[in-house]
Amino acid sequence: MPMRAAIEQLPGSRIREVANAGLGRSDMLAFWFGESDEPTPEFIRQAAVDSLARGETFYSHNLGLPELRDAIARYTTALHRAVTPDRIAVTSSGVSALMIAMQALAGAGDEVVVVEPVWPNLPAQPAILGAVVKPFALHVEHGAWKLDLDALLAAVTERTRVLLVNAPNNPTGWTLTRAEQQALLAHCRRTGTWIVADEVYERVWFGDGPAAPSFLDIADPEDRLVVAHSFSKSFLMTGWRLGWLVLPARLMDAVGKLIEFNTSCAPVFVQRAGLAGLAQADDFVPQLVGRLKLGRDTLLPLLCALPGVSVATPPGGMYAFFRVAGQDDSLAFAKRLVVEHGLGLAPGVAFGAAGEGWLRWCFASREPQRLVLGVERLRRALRL
Repeated sequence: MPMRAAIEQLPGSRIREVANAGLGRSDMLAFWFGESDEPTPEFIRQAAVDSLARGETFYSHNLGLPELRDAIARYTTALHRAVTPDRIAVTSSGVSALMIAMQALAGAGDEVVVVEPVWPNLPAQPAILGAVVKPFALHVEHGAWKLDLDALLAAVTERTRVLLVNAPNNPTGWTLTRAEQQALLAHCRRTGTWIVADEVYERVWFGDGPAAPSFLDIADPEDRLVVAHSFSKSFLMTGWRLGWLVLPARLMDAVGKLIEFNTSCAPVFVQRAGLAGLAQADDFVPQLVGRLKLGRDTLLPLLCALPGVSVATPPGGMYAFFRVAGQDDSLAFAKRLVVEHGLGLAPGVAFGAAGEGWLRWCFASREPQRLVLGVERLRRALRL
């Protein structure tokens, strides 16, 4: 039996394609993946070690350990409106959280509107399920990425099953304003559209307050809203694969079944590590964000100083998304930077058609000097 056309037509990872071009090179300065080069903190790792030493190697509840669901609810409530544990589902990674949300809400023939440029996994998930994916592009205005709110409202109709939006955004750093969130929520209430909000970068936020604007600040518990989160970015736990969903309680039974059929549950020792991270979040996360801001503020002025480079300072996330005049084929340019100059960046085309001609640079580095050296390699590539 032939493979379903929707899966056959999925493009491979353009980021991995660039990374593979650098295999075997020992002097590579790699900034292509969306993770810090800091390891997970020792206190989080030790919690997992202690759990394993206790023999916690068995299945847990589909929806997660009760104590972890309680802790996530408290953590979320401290940042937003009150959230109860019966609205929390623990998942084996943020990407699994998003896939489970999509499985719960969309199927073959359903219309899903996706704001892009965006992490390629997001539009791929509804496409795998046979949904009709309609990209909606941000645009650049005075060097910064902007949303045409009226056009997006017009694009979301009664036919739209899901509006999928990632903010703070990977790769651009663009973030929804509170007014934009309110307008989108009100509109989707009228059209009966579900909002799936990927807010995994909400704490990687350089504006006012401890987190970026969230739909959880304004939504009612029974709104058609599902918010996806992850321990990966804010707790330096990318390889642990631990995430969660905040959703209406009426979806919980369905989501529990989907977790059972996808992964059964998140490993207990990984959940113990997440608990340890949440217990010290008030101290650890702001310190991490401070280091990320240093990386941003080191890289951005250096990029801005290069002739022909266009880049806006991102208010959130861990990426500089920039373009170089005359370099419109981002995949070819990224491969050339790898092979000829040992500089590893992600090609903008990986994030949808709206990202073509751009490059993504992850500035989450313990050593700002690595960013300085990277810009020098880019300068040499541009022969400046």
